Amino acid sequence: MSHHDRYQPPNALTQTVLRLVAEISEWIGRLTVLAESQLTPRLRRENRIRTIQASLAIENNTMSLEQVTAVIDGKAVLGDPREIQEVRNAFSAYDAMGGWDPTSRGDLLAAHGILMAGLEGRPGAFRGGGVGIFRGDQLLHMAPPADRVPFLVDQLLDWLKHCDEHPLVASCVFHYELEFIHPFADGNGRMGRLWQTLILRQWKPLLAFLPVEAVIRERQAEYYRVLAESDNKADATPFIEFMLAALRDAALEASSTDQVSDQVSDQVSDQVIRLMASLSSGPLSGTEIMSALGLSHRASFRKNYLAPALEGEWVERTVPEAPRSPTQRYRLTAKGLRKRGQLGR
Repeated sequence: MSHHDRYQPPNALTQTVLRLVAEISEWIGRLTVLAESQLTPRLRRENRIRTIQASLAIENNTMSLEQVTAVIDGKAVLGDPREIQEVRNAFSAYDAMGGWDPTSRGDLLAAHGILMAGLEGRPGAFRGGGVGIFRGDQLLHMAPPADRVPFLVDQLLDWLKHCDEHPLVASCVFHYELEFIHPFADGNGRMGRLWQTLILRQWKPLLAFLPVEAVIRERQAEYYRVLAESDNKADATPFIEFMLAALRDAALEASSTDQVSDQVSDQVSDQVIRLMASLSSGPLSGTEIMSALGLSHRASFRKNYLAPALEGEWVERTVPEAPRSPTQRYRLTAKGLRKRGQLGR
């Protein structure tokens, strides 16, 4: 198959996409340093459980984090047997992930078989009938006919195998395209999220433990909205931008939970952490910090980033006697430098 014949999912490398890829890559560098010392088996397991609970909650599974934990610990749990089965299956699937190749059709079907074992639908097989995706009475998306599914899936896997897009972008494109094809009678959303994690894990193993699902769960309406918007535009870009922002926020959260000390005086918001990171190579002006963080609204930058950083004494002015001086720059304080060291910067 020549490069020109190969399927190319429609999407654009926008400034937003490029900025998010850069931000996530920077956070992953930071998390990798943290992970060596901080990502204990307990924390990895907690993140895995959060991922599973959130991925199933998106599909209307009502089990709480405590119930999911109990099921995975093998304890007796009162609950809907189907929901309990979904939890067991999801845990088995995330556990088996290490042995799968994201470009293999056999592995894709095997994963679906594990994820949907004992549930309705056709575990481990493509759908046999047509399918429309409804929200209430409204048709959101008419999936391609069932007889086209094997070809479309093979084409997508072939694209993934040969594409030269950044793994962060490729994983989002794959997730979107899988939802578009809707290859299974049930479990398509779960499979899309599982496979995106698998692709990311191949690039950076740490990403298997980043609970992106928990972020999507909080923005579920937007998740469906950008799927529909990408569908209408026949361009995956809105979905890619949404997913990358979710990944960035999951990375932000992972690097600020558990690693931050309990003293209130030491609590640092994600915004302040980002501001501190922008100062890692030396003092910058307010405008330079805003541009480094991709921010355009000066008032919200001052209120949410700069003011708390100055108040917490993480950052100081280079010209303290004249706050509005045209030569004013901001730099990390000794306390800020120590904090940055703890955060793996």
